[in-house]
Amino acid sequence: MHVPVTVEQDEDGVWCAHAWLGSSGGANAYGDTREEALASLRDAVRMVLDEDGVPPELAETLDLEVA
Repeated sequence: MHVPVTVEQDEDGVWCAHAWLGSSGGANAYGDTREEALASLRDAVRMVLDEDGVPPELAETLDLEVA
């Protein structure tokens, strides 16, 4: 699953990462580095998805061929 993410550095140098999660709202995380913010965001997104499930807007249906 791909989740749209925005990463930016604020005026104080703190990295902010934001994920849009459709009908579940969103998740935000912060870190001293870009990598820390993204790692924290990954955890926050997992928590939201564990609690609410995958929003229909982010679900993907694929056909799988089985021989």
